[in-house]
Amino acid sequence: MAVKIRLQRHGKKNFAFFHIVVADSRAPRDGKFIEQIGSYNPNTNPATIVLNGEKALAWLNVGAQPTLTARRILSYEGVLLRKHLAEGVAKGALTEAQADAKFAAWKEARDKKIADKKAGIKNDEIAKAKAAKAAEAQVNEARAKAIAAKKAEAEQAAAKAAEEAAAEAAPAEEAAEAPAAEEAPAAE
Repeated sequence: MAVKIRLQRHGKKNFAFFHIVVADSRAPRDGKFIEQIGSYNPNTNPATIVLNGEKALAWLNVGAQPTLTARRILSYEGVLLRKHLAEGVAKGALTEAQADAKFAAWKEARDKKIADKKAGIKNDEIAKAKAAKAAEAQVNEARAKAIAAKKAEAEQAAAKAAEEAAAEAAPAEEAAEAPAAEEAPAAE
């Protein structure tokens, strides 16, 4: 019986997550499996991987073959590196302490890389929020200037209309005062 380490799809349409399972290669993708050894959620950034590395390593040591995606996940989690180092210890190429030191150094570098990625994502979100706020402030300032210009135009138009009305009223008052002034001397 050929045993595979592969992904089993779960979740809803366009929002899938996967269980990492050990299954007979003849079983359907989402069907019967031997053991579940982890989960993989590609919907988060970075992707969330929960894996029991000891069980995965045990299955690899007894001949389970990972699929391409499962192999990448196992490599990302360091299971394949631990298998490689264990083979080196078995051959006598290095000691157990050296293998543990190499794995610890690799794990520290990987954790730093993940932390940097998370920090970069957070910094990008902060920068985008600041840029959006600055753009909004510019738009608000432009609107305020446009409103102030309209108000100034309206005030100028009102002042001009008042001047015109006063100018029109002044000749009418002069015309009304002029006959009254002429009548006054005649009455004397």
